[in-house]
Amino acid sequence: MKTKPKILIVDDSPDNLQLLLHILKDDYAVVAAKTGEKALQMAVKYPVPDLIILDVVMPNMDGYEVCTRLKSISQTQAIPIIFVSALGEVGNETKGFELGAIDYITKPLSPPVIKARIKSHLTFQQLNQELQKKNQDLARATKLKDEFLANMSHELRTPLNAILGMTEGLQEQVFGEINNSQTKALQTIERSGSHLLELINDILDLAKIESGRIELELTLTAVAPLCQSSLGFIKQQALKKRIQLETKLPPNLPDLLVDKRRIRQVLLNLLNNAVKFTPEGGCITLEAGHDQCPESGSTDYSFLNCLRIAVTDTGIGIAPENIKKLFQPFVQIDSALNRQYAGTGLGLSLVKRIVELHNGQVGLTSEEGVGSCFTINLPCMACPLPSPELEAQPKHSIKLSQPKQEASPLILLAEDNEANINTVSSYLKAKGYRLIVANNGSEAIALAQAKNPDLILMDIQMPGMDGFEAMQHIRHTPNLVDVPIIALTALAMTGDSDRCLAAGANNYLSKPIKLKQLVTTIQQLLLK
Repeated sequence: MKTKPKILIVDDSPDNLQLLLHILKDDYAVVAAKTGEKALQMAVKYPVPDLIILDVVMPNMDGYEVCTRLKSISQTQAIPIIFVSALGEVGNETKGFELGAIDYITKPLSPPVIKARIKSHLTFQQLNQELQKKNQDLARATKLKDEFLANMSHELRTPLNAILGMTEGLQEQVFGEINNSQTKALQTIERSGSHLLELINDILDLAKIESGRIELELTLTAVAPLCQSSLGFIKQQALKKRIQLETKLPPNLPDLLVDKRRIRQVLLNLLNNAVKFTPEGGCITLEAGHDQCPESGSTDYSFLNCLRIAVTDTGIGIAPENIKKLFQPFVQIDSALNRQYAGTGLGLSLVKRIVELHNGQVGLTSEEGVGSCFTINLPCMACPLPSPELEAQPKHSIKLSQPKQEASPLILLAEDNEANINTVSSYLKAKGYRLIVANNGSEAIALAQAKNPDLILMDIQMPGMDGFEAMQHIRHTPNLVDVPIIALTALAMTGDSDRCLAAGANNYLSKPIKLKQLVTTIQQLLLK
């Protein structure tokens, strides 16, 4: 049997109490108090009232003071309060609402009005509580999803780290000489592993964008070099299919204030799709030019027009009824098990979201059997601005020479995955470093204190004590305060870098780790 909502009536007049009790007793569980002091005692008794009807004029403590006190108590501050009073002046009503009441009814009381207002407020209260519960459930689900993504990132990247790391080491012949056939086989493994890593990154990127946890790193970016460098990634694929690549990049294009890496990701997705869906002997054109920005609510008049970048192909084209499906995540037009073209269906969804994060728009025109033209419109400066002349600055590179054996630095590797231990330690030993290994955070602390390593490589997710806690302990050890620490983690989620640095790391590398990059980072830190 459903419990009746509980209503507390507070009024010093017996007649008013009797009237309200008579009106409400059939539909509600009604309790009454004749003074403000008694009302405060009854309001905190379990179960707390679902609604309070409160008289304004009472001896000792008036209704306004009772309301003020109820709103200051955590147990009662959310209870809806309806004032009833013979004081009908606007000032009195205003004061009631300012103190937190949801309604103010003047005497004499009308039973139908009282019942209608109470029912309305209780219905609203119930809907509000249901909404709060749904929001809590949503927040809990989002937290679980974030934890799942972080764990999946770790589980997927950890074996990839060993696969790509060993492949890199073998191609560099750190484990011995290899012949041409073996080199080709290793290149195939590396390409496949890199492709798998791209798919993992796409899934994680989409999750971060949809949860609003992605932050753009905006810089002034020259358009032509960005387009040319993006084309470089697909030239080999296009060459294999005898696809002609054309560019139409006029001089003096304005710079874009964009996240360069993200917009390159957009262009690569569009260009890769163009190569995938264009038959042999076809043509792909990448062009850029001015365009009028669509109407928007922006009041930033420094962006007076748009730059339009278009990728046009002579591919299979898309039917009109399928165009809307293209930009939905995990949806593919050819989704049959025997479909001809591979992929996750995430690429164009990412394109749309990244461009919209830049206050831009994505467009598409297509005809089956003729080809497609994908366009992105991005806000640009009214006048071309010179890009920072980074190319003119001298490039500082660090030669990956082997350290002299007699002064070989000692590196502590904290890692629980056997494959990763073999990959990293084999490569670093081949480069002339000495290695000691800890399988968890506690072992890492003990070995660091005993051996005083020159540098520490710290995995984050380890059994027992994780890398975050281990780094904090190490930084509180006087003789280890200045030892360089590189955090190695497969989490790769928003905020992981900041957490690693806050815990005491000097640098952060996400798995799968490029071993050359690892050695470069090690040498940079050891030279400081």
